[in-house]
Amino acid sequence: MRVLVTGARGKVGHAVVPVLQAAGHDVVATDLGEPDFSPPPGTAAYVKADLTDAGEVYALVGGASVSEGPRPGPFEAVVHAGAIPAPGRHAPQLVFRNNLTAMFNVVEASVRWGVGRLVNISSETAPGFLFAERPFFPDYLPIDEDHPLRPQDPYALTKVFGEQLCDAAVRRSDLRCISLRPSWVQNAASYLPNLGRLVADRSAPNVGGWPYVDADDLADAIRLSVESDLPGHEVLYIAAPDTIGGRDLHQSWRAAYPKAPTELRPVSRPDASGISSAKAERLLGWRASRSWRDHLTENGEVR
Repeated sequence: MRVLVTGARGKVGHAVVPVLQAAGHDVVATDLGEPDFSPPPGTAAYVKADLTDAGEVYALVGGASVSEGPRPGPFEAVVHAGAIPAPGRHAPQLVFRNNLTAMFNVVEASVRWGVGRLVNISSETAPGFLFAERPFFPDYLPIDEDHPLRPQDPYALTKVFGEQLCDAAVRRSDLRCISLRPSWVQNAASYLPNLGRLVADRSAPNVGGWPYVDADDLADAIRLSVESDLPGHEVLYIAAPDTIGGRDLHQSWRAAYPKAPTELRPVSRPDASGISSAKAERLLGWRASRSWRDHLTENGEVR
């Protein structure tokens, strides 16, 4: 298929572009940065675009602004990974305006151009407790797609609203959507600064249940989503099967949050992640194959 990947220079986009190419898809990448005028051989065609500009997005999804690549015309699939990736580093109104406007423009252009599949990169933050100004706990662990959504922060709000835009799109068109809610995404460069301290200090709390996912495992889930024939709009969590540091989920939760009302549901392994990916495994045939142990020792040091 001819696939457009937004946010192609971010952690997720950077991982998924070569995976889609290796699977035989014709990939065009887009982001806000200037194009590299001497790209390495085999690199996907690149277009600079501002996703908050509806005209630019409409031209992009329709293929009008793509001067390279083997086939012209509208894309058959769009992977939307372009967004400010978290709250806190930008003004709240900027996070909200940028992420939601970009999402709306991508969905609207996909509907009008007759795109067959949209893969929306949503977030594990959708339930709301990860960046809550008034803290609260998950209703239960491991969380799944049935967990209530109670977002407070602008980032999580945009992810929930983005999923609702997908719901509306499939009601009014033939667009099929999959929204992936990845856990804390890691790559080779981020394991140590992000997870090293949590592996080293087994008493460190994490209200999400110590979940994570490798960027390459997420890229595999995105490829499977692009190729999927699932109808309508499905929302799927994507997480590694284990906790950061291999913690016992139930024991660690009780130690970190002894007064939390969270229901601890049965798990298949003591170190099960605080996020269940069972639905993605069932509907996509996806399974994570990479671990923090590939990069860090049991003491949180680089291997």
